[in-house]
Amino acid sequence: MMSPRQIPEDRGSSPHFRHTPVQIIHIIGNFLRIWSIYSLYRYLSETGASVVLFLFTCLIPASILFLILQKPWKGRPLSNTQVVPSIINGGITALYFVLWGKGLKSCGPLRAILAEYSGAVLGVLSGVLYGRKGHIWKKVGGLIAMVASFYFLSQGWAMESYSPFSFKDSLDDEVQTEQLLGIKEMVLPIFAGILSALRRVIARRVSLKNQLKRRLNAITIASATCFLFPVAMWDMIIGSPSSTSDKVPFSTWAFLSTILFGVILIFYVDSIAEERLHMVFSSPRHLMVAGGCIIVMEIVYNMDFSLPGFLICCLILGFGIYEATSLERGRKDSFQTSDLSNGMLGDETQMSSLPT
Repeated sequence: MMSPRQIPEDRGSSPHFRHTPVQIIHIIGNFLRIWSIYSLYRYLSETGASVVLFLFTCLIPASILFLILQKPWKGRPLSNTQVVPSIINGGITALYFVLWGKGLKSCGPLRAILAEYSGAVLGVLSGVLYGRKGHIWKKVGGLIAMVASFYFLSQGWAMESYSPFSFKDSLDDEVQTEQLLGIKEMVLPIFAGILSALRRVIARRVSLKNQLKRRLNAITIASATCFLFPVAMWDMIIGSPSSTSDKVPFSTWAFLSTILFGVILIFYVDSIAEERLHMVFSSPRHLMVAGGCIIVMEIVYNMDFSLPGFLICCLILGFGIYEATSLERGRKDSFQTSDLSNGMLGDETQMSSLPT
């Protein structure tokens, strides 16, 4: 017969096993999203296609699918205090896609993906406005570490041809060598990462319930498509003199993977990670998952990749994110301790106080 002491031990270990399927879903979802980014980068670099026009054509079916799945016009009517910020958030999302797409084309997938974690800068801002002096110095140190990581990335530390940790005199001709960038070239993806964090914060402030968040996200993506329409039309009319997209066939895989994995699936995966794992986007745990996926994709796509340099940049960036979000992490832990003592967790309330 089971002893009374064994029952609480089993109960205490059950949450870990309940979270394991969610963690697997989170890893698979991020892997598919990063795979779509590498496919998109290869298509853009080989064809010279317009970034804005391609992303606009991807957002059209994505917004339609979001509207069909969530039906924001059904159920409890949405108030103007929810719809208007969501529409404004659509403008921020449209600007994010433009800057992120151009940063991806110029900087490559590795640096574009890691630059998305610059959204932790909002944690520094929250510490300056609401934190104590001790937290401010921690956040400033985290900001310095993040800037140092992005500087090392711009200097090619994660690339075999430029990394100071490379012991090879020459590279294989089949390896795709990326160009060496300066810190100025990484401004676009870094600013896009800050915008991405801002749009997530606005979405959390407007909606605290899961279903409401999904309905408002459909409005946000639809409005982002509308905001992007005149920019895409202007880009199509003006055209790009260096474009050679007419000589290369349209990539169905890059198109479908960007829609399904890069826009739709990743939204639901990140929402589940926030609700079940209490994991926001700009966090060291999320960076660790993305880093593992990047290593696999760099090897599969035979990119100019230096594993030691990449790991060092990720460690510095992870340390910067950890320090930059120290105040919000402490708030989250205190919320979790209080809620666990009452036997429940207020997931969305906790997440709304965190940076993305």
